[in-house]
Amino acid sequence: MIDVVLNSRCVRKLKRELRTAGTSEIGGVLAAEQVGDGRFLVLDLSVQRNGTNSHFERDPVQHRAFIRQFHERMGRKPARFNYLGEWHSHPAYPATPSDVDFRQMQCLVEDGEQKSTFLVLLIVKLGVRGELRGSAFGFRPGFAPIRGRLRGIEAGAVQEELVPVFLVLGSGKGKHDTN
Repeated sequence: MIDVVLNSRCVRKLKRELRTAGTSEIGGVLAAEQVGDGRFLVLDLSVQRNGTNSHFERDPVQHRAFIRQFHERMGRKPARFNYLGEWHSHPAYPATPSDVDFRQMQCLVEDGEQKSTFLVLLIVKLGVRGELRGSAFGFRPGFAPIRGRLRGIEAGAVQEELVPVFLVLGSGKGKHDTN
């Protein structure tokens, strides 16, 4: 089981950015501390604001710089503090990955230039009462994605989106954009 916990600062940052973005998709990368076997505390996340109402494509240059700065702040201890994966919003759809999201994340984790052997995809949105809703999925080369547990460090800070998810397996070749 994968357990993804957002610290309070990340919950506030996501809610603020999602309110500002409105109906546009936004996203970025997750920087986390591994606090146990399969358990990760998200300490920071980057934000890229150039999405449309149904599409988000990340800028790898911006996100590499963000992760480099995170490593410097954490004293260059990559076994403990590292890039965990990607996040983006689905303001108009359920906060679960689309079939395109699944294919592109699987392609990303299997990319030979990618040093990570495990990645998380977090999909988030604001609920009707302004609450943070989301889902987390883990990806490994050669394995089907698995649903993880998503929560905030404070009880009730994040509501898991539990709608059914259907995987459509196929080629994820192409750009690593998410929608």
